[in-house]
Amino acid sequence: MTEGSNTNGVSRRNILTAAAVGSAATAAAAFGTAASAQASGAQPAAGAGRVAVVTGSSRGIGAATAKRLAKEGFKIAVNCRVNRDLAAAVVKEIEGAGGEAIWEQADVRDPVQVRRLFEATERAFGGVDVAVANAGVMSLAPFSTMSDEDFDTMIDTNVKGSFNTLREAANKVRDGGRIIAISSSIVQLRSPTYGPYAASKASMEIYASILAKELAGRKISVNAIAPGLVATSLFLDGKTNEQVAGFAQRTPHGRIGEPADIAATIAFLCSQDGWWVNGQTIYSNGGVI
Repeated sequence: MTEGSNTNGVSRRNILTAAAVGSAATAAAAFGTAASAQASGAQPAAGAGRVAVVTGSSRGIGAATAKRLAKEGFKIAVNCRVNRDLAAAVVKEIEGAGGEAIWEQADVRDPVQVRRLFEATERAFGGVDVAVANAGVMSLAPFSTMSDEDFDTMIDTNVKGSFNTLREAANKVRDGGRIIAISSSIVQLRSPTYGPYAASKASMEIYASILAKELAGRKISVNAIAPGLVATSLFLDGKTNEQVAGFAQRTPHGRIGEPADIAATIAFLCSQDGWWVNGQTIYSNGGVI
């Protein structure tokens, strides 16, 4: 049978076309009303009517992501573990720009607190459409001198804490939503002293790939973002200006990244255009790898 042949009056090409259109329409309906907005001539914000939870968003990449998604129209749940004043300041900035946000203190290492974070978001905004598992810690030392305490804290926060967040997201994020885990380009760079940290971040890539398959049928795209050298306290603390300049020279663009660079990548994945990217790790690092 050729592609254009007809069985019972319905061609294979028409079947495939109808399936493709139906799938796209389902995705658009689940993640917004872009089609109807275009028909009416209106241009709502990309995240209008949708809600995002961003863990570890009192500063750094998390704060930049919260602000960027708020700019795109998302209602935001800002999260902190201890930096209550910083979290409140992020909310104040979002509200000052015309957005809607709340902040909630929750330690991602505790599944009960993570559940409360999502439940508070649902009470405030009616649901959750995007979850960004960003909270993480980093301790650097050679294998020979890494302390048990530092190792355990990284595993509890980065591996278990992100699992707690992604598990809750799998149950709470509405159909058509997005789930994003923050990995690191150090998974590929594999520099000395980064061993346990790199291992903890590699788990994000495995999480995203498998969770994307487990959520099949719900039109939820799950991905990992692997930032490179980014100007956050996590990277800059303990480094001299000369060391930072040396790192900048390693990138083709001649600078280290800014939190806003990573937030822009996350915003794309959270947009309707980013829906087809699923189960992947995006290395957003300016070409350092």
